[in-house]
Amino acid sequence: MASLPFVHKWVAAMPDVHRGFGATVGSVVATSGAVIPAAVGVDIGCGMIAVRTTLRAEQLPDSLAGVRSAIERAVPHGRTDNGGRNDRGAWREAPRAHQEAWAQLKPRYDAILEKHPRLGRGPDLGHLGTLGTGNHFIELCLDEAGHVWLMLHSGSRGVGNRIGSHFIELAKEEMSRFFIHLPEKDLAYLPEGSTHFHDYLRAVSWAQDYAATNRELMMRSAVEALQASGELPAFSLTDAAVNCHHNYVAREHHYGKDVLVTRKGAVRARRDDLGIIPGSMGARSYIVRGKGNPESFHSCSHGAGRVMSREAAKRHFSLEDHARATEGIECRKDADVIDETPGAYKSIDAVMAAQAGLVDIVHTLRQVVCVKG
Repeated sequence: MASLPFVHKWVAAMPDVHRGFGATVGSVVATSGAVIPAAVGVDIGCGMIAVRTTLRAEQLPDSLAGVRSAIERAVPHGRTDNGGRNDRGAWREAPRAHQEAWAQLKPRYDAILEKHPRLGRGPDLGHLGTLGTGNHFIELCLDEAGHVWLMLHSGSRGVGNRIGSHFIELAKEEMSRFFIHLPEKDLAYLPEGSTHFHDYLRAVSWAQDYAATNRELMMRSAVEALQASGELPAFSLTDAAVNCHHNYVAREHHYGKDVLVTRKGAVRARRDDLGIIPGSMGARSYIVRGKGNPESFHSCSHGAGRVMSREAAKRHFSLEDHARATEGIECRKDADVIDETPGAYKSIDAVMAAQAGLVDIVHTLRQVVCVKG
C-alpha cells in the first residue's frame, strides 16, 4: 500500500492492526488523485454509537437476562434463511420511524441506482435499524463512576456490502483495462477524474450516512425497549453521546495538502474529537478524546484488533474457555460465538497503552450485557 505513487506521506498503522483484504485492518491511508475501494472495504461506514443514561449500576436487577431479551426483541440481529425472506436479521415491515428515515435517504440512493442498477438487488430499508452478524454488538455498560451506558457497533449492512463489492470489482477492471500490474490485486484504485471515481465517492458518502442512521435507529429502539420492559426503573438519556465511523473515506487537509483519508478500522481523533474504542466481549471499552497527532493523520485504533482468525479461534477455544472469559456478563455462551471470544483479540490494555500519544481516556466502560448477531 505504502509503495503506491498517489499515497500522501505514509500509511499509518494503528496499534490494533491486523490482516485484512486490500488494506490491513487498522490502517489510515491518505491519497491524492485516487481512491482504493478495497481499502475502505465492504462494511462501509461501520462504527460505534454510545450514550450515557441516568441509570446507575445499583439500579440494575440481579438478573440481566430480561434486559438482554428486551434488546433482542427490539432490534433484528443475526442472519437466517441465507438472508432471504425469512431472515430474522431484517424487517418484514420496518417501523414508522425507520420508514421516515429511509424516505430521507432514498432520493440519493435512487440517483446512484440510475447509473449502477445492480446495487439495488438486495435489502435496503429492510436492513435499516438492524444489527447484522460477526463482531457487531449491542451492550449495556458501566463506567468508572457507576453510570449505565448503552453502546453498539454496526455499519451499512447489505447495501454497503453491495456498494463496496461493486466498486472493488470496477477498480480491478480498470487496472486490467490499462494494463496496470499491482503487487496485490485488492490494491486496485480509481483515478480522480474518472467516472467511477466520482460515482464511488458519491455512493460511499451515502453508505456512510446510511450507517450512521442505522446506529441511531437501533439505539432509539433499544432505549425505548428498555424503558418499556419493566426490568428497569424510569430513566432518560444524558447529553453524553458519540456516533463515529471507523471504516470510511473523508476529505481532509494534512501536511499542506487536501487529500482523501481512508480509515479502515481506525477512528478520527482530531484534537478534542470524541471517539469510542471497544474491547472484546469480556474486556473494557473506552470513550476517548483525540489529541490531533499529525503522524497518525489525526487517528486512533478502532478496537482491540484480532490476534487470530475466526476459524483458528473456533479450533483453539472451548465453550468452557468462552464461559470463563465472559463470566459475569449476560451474553451468548454457545458455539456460534466462539469466534468472538475474548481470547481471539489482542489485549485492549496493551492497545490503549500503545496509543497514549493519540488519545486521552475520558471514560472506561465494562459491559454487563452483550447482544451478538
